[in-house]
Amino acid sequence: MAMIDEPLYPIAVLIDELKNEDIQLRLNSIRKLSTIARALGEERTRKELIPFLSENNDDDDEVLLAMAEELGVFIPYVGGVEHANVLLPPLETLCIVEETCVRDKAVESLCRIGAQMREQDLVEFFIPLLKRLAAGEWFTARVSSCGLFHIAYPSAPEALKTELRTLYGQLCQDDMPMVRRSAATNLGKFAATVEAPHLKVDIMSMFDDLTQDDQDSVRLLAVEGCAALGKLLEPQDCVAHILPVIVNFSQDKSWRVRYMVANQLYELCEAVGPEPTRSDLVPAYVRLLRDNEAEVRIAAAGKVTKFCRILNSELAIQNILPCVKELSTDSSQHVRSALASVIMGMAPILGKDATIEQLLPIFLSLLKDEFPDVRLNIISKLDQVNQVIGIDLLSQSLLPAIVELAEDRHWRVRLAIIEYIPLLASQLGVGFFDDKLGALCMQWLKDKVYSIRDAAANNVKRLTEEFGPDWAMQHIVPQVLDMINNPHYLYRMTILHAVSLLAPVMGKDITCSKLLPVVINASKDSVPNIKFNVAKVLQSLIPIVDQSVVEKTIRPCLVELSEDPDVDVRYFATQALQSSDQQMMMSS
Repeated sequence: MAMIDEPLYPIAVLIDELKNEDIQLRLNSIRKLSTIARALGEERTRKELIPFLSENNDDDDEVLLAMAEELGVFIPYVGGVEHANVLLPPLETLCIVEETCVRDKAVESLCRIGAQMREQDLVEFFIPLLKRLAAGEWFTARVSSCGLFHIAYPSAPEALKTELRTLYGQLCQDDMPMVRRSAATNLGKFAATVEAPHLKVDIMSMFDDLTQDDQDSVRLLAVEGCAALGKLLEPQDCVAHILPVIVNFSQDKSWRVRYMVANQLYELCEAVGPEPTRSDLVPAYVRLLRDNEAEVRIAAAGKVTKFCRILNSELAIQNILPCVKELSTDSSQHVRSALASVIMGMAPILGKDATIEQLLPIFLSLLKDEFPDVRLNIISKLDQVNQVIGIDLLSQSLLPAIVELAEDRHWRVRLAIIEYIPLLASQLGVGFFDDKLGALCMQWLKDKVYSIRDAAANNVKRLTEEFGPDWAMQHIVPQVLDMINNPHYLYRMTILHAVSLLAPVMGKDITCSKLLPVVINASKDSVPNIKFNVAKVLQSLIPIVDQSVVEKTIRPCLVELSEDPDVDVRYFATQALQSSDQQMMMSS
């Protein structure tokens, strides 16, 4: 190998590795292409490396995908933009392979290169490549060609532009559904580069073809085109051409097409403007909310608040609210869950009276839903309703449901409620919290499930941060510390954990006078797990309290624990003593 001329060495290794049976070696070699190109220099990369890659007939998709990706950033290694055209042949080959992800990556790389190419090179090299692909015998070439038109079109001379538009029109009517799908997907991008007069005539006739396609997979992609084209057309053209299509699609025989309309409806409304939305799209939306397919109702329910924002409150109350009431008792839990996640946003749109009369009963029924997700989606958005109807009404109507959830038999429901308690506390205020929710927070510290106890300890800390140490001293700390005498050691451990979380928030005075004595006392516990947790808690308290307290109280306790018969207790006590020594060294 040493005999080989030095510059030839990298290409020789590359060729060896690219022909190796081991796929990993071939992959590594492809990923090192830029390094090899730098070693070869720009001219040899153009004359040797790129032709070699063009002829490389690897059949492994992973290798081809890596190659398509590498070539997209290869312009600097072939001598800059003026030589970018040499990268087109290997990518053209990759645009024809069977594996979709390889073709997509090759198209992406061609777009990246085409966007940087000079205008004359685009006309001389890129557009002929596009025409070859569009006329390709194998459908994969035609599928790939659809993604390149928006790059080629702006630089083409007038005669070529006409040819490109005709070509795209043919692809929209191709025999293969996959090609028509690709044409539908890329129509918006291509339309954005086409001049206004041709947009109205040529592009709209292609769009009409796609919207009437016999394959639902093509029609549902045309739905996305509605929003994209709507933004390019003048408002009056949009109402004339796009609106009827949307209304038809909302009644399409395929539920997948109706689902796409429901999913895209807000964007479609923006495209056609507020007036046509109110007159034409409200009936279409109501149909989708009452669709016989659950998936369509889920998509429509998730857009209910966004849609109501476009309407005035009377229209929303008149047309949308009856459907919302029906959806709140829908047979599918996923529909109810989708509704619950957005319904709170309707309160500010409808105003106080309508919220109290119409929405509150729906909230309550969703809060009592048998599925936890539905209930939690309501609780997580309570602040939006609070702003509209005020705390008194909210607490009277919703509190019983919250208490019920706090005692739910599913521990995940209880867990989610605990996580929302600090948010509820900040929304509902300290007075309300003391009356209604304080007892629940203590009850969770004795839950049978560890995750609940752990979350409850964190909850105590977050409430102390919200309401301040004085409030905590009155309402939380005494009850928490009382539980250290619980006969079950797991509950005693939870209290130690709560103490370690509370100490930094409470400050050193309360920590020394109230919390520390409880921890020191627990070091005499008969259960080793408690004792080594005491050592961990004491270690966390060292930075909070004064050095004198460490010397007089904490260290003696740790020294005693470091001589405990249990190996884990000794280990954690020793760790804490070392931490204390470091703290002393830093402070001195």
